[in-house]
Amino acid sequence: MSDTDGRFARLYDKALGAYLGLAIGDALGATVEFMRPREIQAQYGVHRDIIGGGWLRLARGQVTDDTTMSLALGDALLLGGEGALRGLAAGDTALTEGIAQAYVRWWRGKPVDCGHTCRRGILRYVNEGTLAGPPNEGDGGNGALMRNLPAALATLGDDTLFEQVSLAQARITHHHPLSDAATLGLGQLLRALLHSEDPALPARWAATWVQAQPAFRFTPYPGRATAYVVDTVQTVLHHLTQHPFFEEALVATVNQGDDADTTGALVGMLAGARCGASGLPPRWVQRLQPATVQAITDQTSGLLALSQRLAEAPHV
Repeated sequence: MSDTDGRFARLYDKALGAYLGLAIGDALGATVEFMRPREIQAQYGVHRDIIGGGWLRLARGQVTDDTTMSLALGDALLLGGEGALRGLAAGDTALTEGIAQAYVRWWRGKPVDCGHTCRRGILRYVNEGTLAGPPNEGDGGNGALMRNLPAALATLGDDTLFEQVSLAQARITHHHPLSDAATLGLGQLLRALLHSEDPALPARWAATWVQAQPAFRFTPYPGRATAYVVDTVQTVLHHLTQHPFFEEALVATVNQGDDADTTGALVGMLAGARCGASGLPPRWVQRLQPATVQAITDQTSGLLALSQRLAEAPHV
């Protein structure tokens, strides 16, 4: 294997680890979503198994909107291809239209869950055709942040395009400065982790980032893990930087309760990028529904191939 082949194999392993990690955290956390830590302890001791159930009464290994909206975004990016991505950079709205239509298809498919802000934004697009609502104090949730992984994978090597795609997909449903900052920030951390083997990277990155984004300071950890994007990001960064190994970081996160499917998904994504698919606990991967694993595996390959094509001919 050449050095180039070896680097791509490692990148693919880390990207697949991020995407499968997101689904694992989603499935694990959904069981205890909206529970308080003391309630989780009383019912499960320490919750560490993918068993389904919870308020959504999920099947074992079933995922929620965190994963399925990510897959919808990834489908739209792959359908649009290089042309639509380059068009977005030039001011064309075709890609954003495609993403909005993918979210509508997702919503009309009767997903197991859909957050209020996501639903409101999708219905605004259906009824008005607008690709972004006006800035709204009610849009400070984590729905745009939770699904942005495909944007990061499709645009590796082009930071400006990453920001453009991220904000375009986010503002279809969420138009709030803290949502924007979180979506871009954790996406940038993900991209850094995909290209790094430095175990100190998350803590160093977080310390620098919160200096520029003080609303997200997480030391001392406030202990809130709600869907408010500040609470979500503080929980994610706290547990990611406190726990160097995938399993311990994810177990600590979901046992915080509250919006545990989303905090779990985001920690799973970042910790999965850190360790790669080869470092994920096999028992958790095997508990995911096979169709989900297949969709994630196919999409990871497609998105990385798309990013390569963009990098090879960025101005064609």
